[in-house]
Amino acid sequence: MPIDIEKDDVPTALKKLKARENSFRLLESISRLGSWEVDLITHQSIWSKNSYLIYDIKPFSIQPSLEYFLSHLLPEYLQKAQQIIKELMQTRQPQTFQGKIKTDAGNIKSLLINSQVVCDADNKPIKLVGTTQDITQQVKMEQKSKELSSIVEESASEIYIVDYKNDNYLYANKAALNALEYTKEEILQLNIVDVNRELTIEGIATLKKEYEQINSPYISKQVIHTRKDGTSYHVQSQLQKIVYEGKDAYVIFSSDVTQNIKVSELVKKQSKLLQHRASHDELTNLANRAQFQEQLTNAISVAKKEGSSFALFFLDLDHFKDINDSLGHHIGDKVLQEFSKRLSKCIRAQDTIARLGGDEFTVILHNIAKLSDIATVANKIIDAMKIPVKIASNILHITTSIGISIYPEHAQDKASLLKFADTAMYKAKDKGRNNYQLYSTGMTAYAYKRVIMENSLRMAIKEEQFSVYYQPQINIFNNQLAGMEALVRWQHPTLGIVSPIDFIPLAEDLSLIVEIDRIVMKQAMKQFSAWSKHGLYPGKLSLNLAMQQLQQNDFISNLFNTMKECDFQKGWLELEVTETQVMNNPMHSIKKLQEISDNGISISIDDFGTGYSSLAYLKKLPLSKLKIDKSFVDDIPNDEDGMAIIRAIIALAKSLNLGLIAEGVETEVQKEFLLENGCECVQGYIYSKPLPSQEMRKFLETF
Repeated sequence: MPIDIEKDDVPTALKKLKARENSFRLLESISRLGSWEVDLITHQSIWSKNSYLIYDIKPFSIQPSLEYFLSHLLPEYLQKAQQIIKELMQTRQPQTFQGKIKTDAGNIKSLLINSQVVCDADNKPIKLVGTTQDITQQVKMEQKSKELSSIVEESASEIYIVDYKNDNYLYANKAALNALEYTKEEILQLNIVDVNRELTIEGIATLKKEYEQINSPYISKQVIHTRKDGTSYHVQSQLQKIVYEGKDAYVIFSSDVTQNIKVSELVKKQSKLLQHRASHDELTNLANRAQFQEQLTNAISVAKKEGSSFALFFLDLDHFKDINDSLGHHIGDKVLQEFSKRLSKCIRAQDTIARLGGDEFTVILHNIAKLSDIATVANKIIDAMKIPVKIASNILHITTSIGISIYPEHAQDKASLLKFADTAMYKAKDKGRNNYQLYSTGMTAYAYKRVIMENSLRMAIKEEQFSVYYQPQINIFNNQLAGMEALVRWQHPTLGIVSPIDFIPLAEDLSLIVEIDRIVMKQAMKQFSAWSKHGLYPGKLSLNLAMQQLQQNDFISNLFNTMKECDFQKGWLELEVTETQVMNNPMHSIKKLQEISDNGISISIDDFGTGYSSLAYLKKLPLSKLKIDKSFVDDIPNDEDGMAIIRAIIALAKSLNLGLIAEGVETEVQKEFLLENGCECVQGYIYSKPLPSQEMRKFLETF
């Protein structure tokens, strides 16, 4: 929104400026474009965040300069850059420079730099401004294109390109010119019947009609080529329709089979292989991103013509980063291959699947008659992932979050359909993962809110806008305080207290949970130590441990360094891990948790009963306690099945010599049931809600 000079007050104008700046920075990030300026008077430089990232530098960690740019150029580009700068100052005209740099991290990058001189009122240069774009991938693609062109030109096979309308030659490679003994200029003056003299105009028309009717990208035919001197030879030719220099054409791959007919077959296979590789993902053999775009274009075209509907599924594997980080990319690749196989079995032959990259997949369901068809397929996919995946010695539980958009109900263009499906997928993740969500108009605002929340969350970590609340854990056998659970709260500067349910899933998706966990850990340990020094007995400190935290190489060392810094004893600490997270990769979890346990720290399983624990793995985990999930406690005394599950969990814990605690206890009836059945500890509103440290101290003094 533009600034209204007459109506806007200063704060409003500043907000609008900030919004415009944020939009500009977002566009910079999307386009991988960095902006910069050099003050020619003070020689000071200013770079945008993206400029630093292009140079593999932490944003704003150094004072950039023109000399810094020149010093990182590869030697062969230095003189060219200096000449460009000289021309800028002399002509005052915009200049473009393309060259390569070597970053401090050792990466070679190709850059495209556009620059302009800014002059004062006296036409004196006072600034250089411009943009820097990382075009490394584009340069590689151009190089690859040149290499492919060279392969075509230098190919031993004869390759021709012919105008589809008038059958005149448009191109012939070296092998073709040598075989026919024509020059390039001569061949471009000829028609296909001049070389294939057994063909007639009618015969060519019949051949084209046959090509248009067959369900194949090419047609194969054995013909006779006539050289310039009148002699002839047999060739096996493959014809394929293409677009060449903006016009319809067909390419002909021809091989001399007079001596060796096996050479035709090689060209045919090479052509197929190149086509397949260009349109398919190498790991899963599914359609790749480029082919998906074509599939989606075709789906829209057909649906528009027939007046039909189709659904676009956007799928993302839940916690896939954890698998790559903990077990390695070779295991992650196996998971992606297994996922793609199961996904393929869930759809019809006429539907299409693609892998966009990483752990992102798409499915296009054609000719959707009713919403229940979409739900059937989505549930089929989710159910297909319930069987654990065994890779080497690892038993992995794979789940997926699915977002769905529908043509034409939600959108009629490719970009919007994909964006809406992606937005719905993130909604599915926020709903707890392992589910599907249909796009709704409200999700657009949700997606915007998510971006705002992400920026705010990063700022919150930087400024440590988090505080710790504590909820008492009471031993109901003797009515004594057993300990307390540390629970994070976000003290947002404008929104006030933000509940964990509103930001923890986002922090996990963005891999920010590790930093938040460490902030909470340090605050809680300092507070516990302070209470103990004042003669208060807080019992055990129960800290939630995110699996991403557990997978950090420096977790153990950081944990003990923090304990030492806070004068916190390891016997005071109990780490809670959720059942679902542990069972996603039980063998890795057992190894890491055993290392923690060996260092004298207690470990408990949180939300027990909601996951899919294997008793065989449960016995191997170095546990001290099970925490019964609130969802079972809520049903007391109205749900016999829920109470039966609680009795079973208590019996299991006793048989394994594990402690027990139930969370979410709010009524005397619930408490008495747990007491009668042997659950020694409870946590919930029956004793106290989570309290800030000042109120928790009062609780300790009076309990």
